[in-house]
Formats: sequence, structure tokens, C-alpha cells
Amino acid sequence: MDDDREIELKFSCGPQDLAAVLAAAPAGDDETRELISVYFDTADLVLQKAGASLRVREHLGRRVQTLKRGRGLVREEHEAPIEGLAPDPGLEPLPDLLPKDASLRPAFNVRVSRRQRTLRYRGAEIEMALDQGEVSGGERRSPICEVELELRSGSPIALFALARELSAAAPLYLAFESKAARGQALVAGAAPGAAKSEKADFDADATVGEAFAAIATVAMAQIAANAQLLRAAPDAEAVHQLRVGARRLRSALSTFSPVLEGEGLETVKTDLKWLSGTCDLARNLDVFAEETVGPAEAVDTPPPGVLALRIALDAARRAAWAKSAEAAASERFRALMIDAAAWVATGDWLAGHGAGEPVKPFARKALKRRLKTLHKRGRDARKGDDAARHHLRIEAKKLRYACEAFAGLFGEKQAGRYLRHLKGLQETLGSLNDLVTAEPLLAKLGLPADAAFAAGELVGRKAAGKAELVAQAAKALDRLEAAEPFWS
Repeated sequence: MDDDREIELKFSCGPQDLAAVLAAAPAGDDETRELISVYFDTADLVLQKAGASLRVREHLGRRVQTLKRGRGLVREEHEAPIEGLAPDPGLEPLPDLLPKDASLRPAFNVRVSRRQRTLRYRGAEIEMALDQGEVSGGERRSPICEVELELRSGSPIALFALARELSAAAPLYLAFESKAARGQALVAGAAPGAAKSEKADFDADATVGEAFAAIATVAMAQIAANAQLLRAAPDAEAVHQLRVGARRLRSALSTFSPVLEGEGLETVKTDLKWLSGTCDLARNLDVFAEETVGPAEAVDTPPPGVLALRIALDAARRAAWAKSAEAAASERFRALMIDAAAWVATGDWLAGHGAGEPVKPFARKALKRRLKTLHKRGRDARKGDDAARHHLRIEAKKLRYACEAFAGLFGEKQAGRYLRHLKGLQETLGSLNDLVTAEPLLAKLGLPADAAFAAGELVGRKAAGKAELVAQAAKALDRLEAAEPFWS
């Protein structure tokens, strides 16, 4: 393995679970360490913006400077001993990241008590670390309880196999947020909230395999972050963003299907569909509450029964959020996350010819294929069938996700113009789909009479505008079909 790369799995857990993890792990050389790390950056956060973190860690009077760059399971790492308390800006690769005469200053601290074990497992050398402590910045504090598995030598397959074994002994949840990222959020004063999708980090020189891994990792990170939030405090936005992350990953599997194959793929697909499905009811209820009931409540004289409808609807929403949270805490979810990450990092598809090809020609073909399917669905939808418009909406969403993933290869500005047309179509079709699903959704709730009356009236009002929505969807499709694809 490259000395400047680390392959590491990180899991969040409760302090009460650490003993079970330690007991389940293979025997090895143990060490207990008290670690104090100070993270540094410039006043304008040059390193953070570059996706890098810089720390000086002290243990038993010895200081080590470490720079990490990248995100996901495989990251670039540069480590060197230093003498002073402050980092040495001359150590590589800092000179390439920092402006000339840049001034580094402490940003936040991390203190952990680490139980560390170096062990052999299936021919690999693995370092297991159990960390308890806190990250602190100014007056702010945030607790840390993590299990880390780092591959020192051998096959990554062994790393994931050990992760599965330990996860069977205690509830370990795969996490993608580093201690540095937690510290950066803490000092920024960012309140805990649902994690939205981020841009995948790859460039025009990337291979198909590298691009897929980057896109998949961003989606898995979104799933993991929102699942953690759901387990702690279920709410509408966490459900929504978890569902978006699952759908983005499913869409990426579809877009990259020409190069994806091998054992484990179908299991990942099935479990992602299950995960997304556990959020469907909650999301549909949330949309109805926000987009239909909310505006009705805001008028001077709300329709009779709206208050009763709100009470019943909010109770149903809380129950649906709890079901989503239950799924995010389940053994099946934990297995899904490890299996998906393992398949992305070690699956048979990596040995296929297509994975090593340049990504830009592949992206052009994939987008062209997606657009061709959308055109076909568009012709069907123009015939006025609800099911056909539903299929068109799904294809529009898949094309949008693919466009957003590949936009940087062809120019963000050109892609932005095209995406505006695509989003317009998707939003109008989404409104139509919400209208179609509202009545059966409410029928399942067993609403009291006054609430059912209000629901019927509100749905009826929405239905009166269906013809206009269909016309808007047709116009949005016209604009999209007339737009020049940015990948041409």
C-alpha cells in the first residue's frame, strides 16, 4: 500500500459498546494512549476549503505533524515528527496548499483516550482504535466515541470482513465525517442539521472507476450522516435527505451499470431500495403537510376541520419518522452500509476493462443514453397518462443526478443552464405526482370525520388545477427538449 495513502473505516457507537467490540476483536498488541491534537488552518480557512486538515498531535512528549487530504475510505496522509508546538509549513505538501507567507493558527482541539490494538486478520495487518473524548473549540464541546479500523498491510477485503464481524458483536454505524470535519463544524457554530448532497471530487483525468467511487462515496456519506441524525432526533428533513442519498446511490448504480458487475451488487441494490422505501410514507406525509395543509392554515379563514387534520397528520408523520429511524438503527442498515462500501472499494467490477477507461467519454455516452430514455418517456407522457408522467418524472430525476455528477467535466455554467430546464420539469411532474398520491395516502390514515372532510376539500382544490399542471409539464418538456445538451 502507498505510504501516503490510508484505508480506514470509521464507526460511531455508544460508550457502552466499546467493551463488546474489544472482546470480539482478534488478539493483538494493545496500547492505551492519551492523545491531544491541535488542528491548524489560516484565518480564511485555506486548508479546509482545499479539503485538507492539518494537526499536531502530542503523546509522551513526542509531536507529530499530520496532513490529511480527501474524503471517504481512502485518503492521502502525510506524517512527520516535529520539534515545536506549531506545525512546520515547509513540510510537504503544505507549500503547495498554502499561499506564500500564510499564517497558520490553532482552530480547535481534539482530546481522546485511545485503546489501540494492532492485530492480524485474514493475512492483513490492521490497527484498531477505540476512541473516547471530545472535540473543543472556544466554549463549544462535542463528545467523540468511535471505532477506527486502519489497514496497515494486506487486502482491503480483510478490513471489511473484520468490520462485519465486529458489527455483529455491537451496533457499529459506518461514518464518513472525520474528527477534523467535526471540529470545523463546531467552531463555525453550525447547528446539527440534515446533510445535503455534496459535489463528488474527481477531475477530467479520472477513470470511470475513480469517478464512480467518488460519486458513490458522497452518496454513502449523505446516507450515513442523515441516518445518524434520524437515530438521535427524527424529523422531516433528515428523512428527506436520507432518501435523497439512497436514491442518488441507486441512480449512480444505474448510470454506471455498463461497468458494474460481480457478487454483492444485487444485494446492495435490493437493500438500497428497501432503505429508500422505509422513508416513502414519511416523505409523502411531509409533502402533503407542508405544501397543502400549510398554505390552507395560513389564510384568514381556514376550511373547517383543518386543525383536526393537522393534529392527525402530525401524529402520523411522527410515527412514520420513527419507522424511518428504526430502519436507520437496524442491523440490516448497518450491514447495508458496510456491504455497499466494501463493494465500491473491493468489488469485482474494479477488475473489469471499463473501470480503467477515461471518464469523460463514458459520461458523454451515459448522459446521451439517459436523455434518449427521457425522450421516450416524454412521448408516452404527452398522451396524458398519470403512470406515464410518473415514469417520466423518475427518468428526469435520474438524468438530473447524472448531470450534476458529471457537470464539472463539461463546464458548470453550461450545465447550470441545462439543469434549470431539467429541474423545472422535475418539479412540475413532482407536483402532479403528489396530487395523484394524496388521496390513497390519506385514505390509509383513518382520519376522523372533520379531518377527512378538510382533507377531501384540500385535495379537491388541488385537483382542480391538474389540467394546468399537465400543461405546465408539457411546456417544461418542450423547453428541455429544445435545450442544447451541455455534453454535446
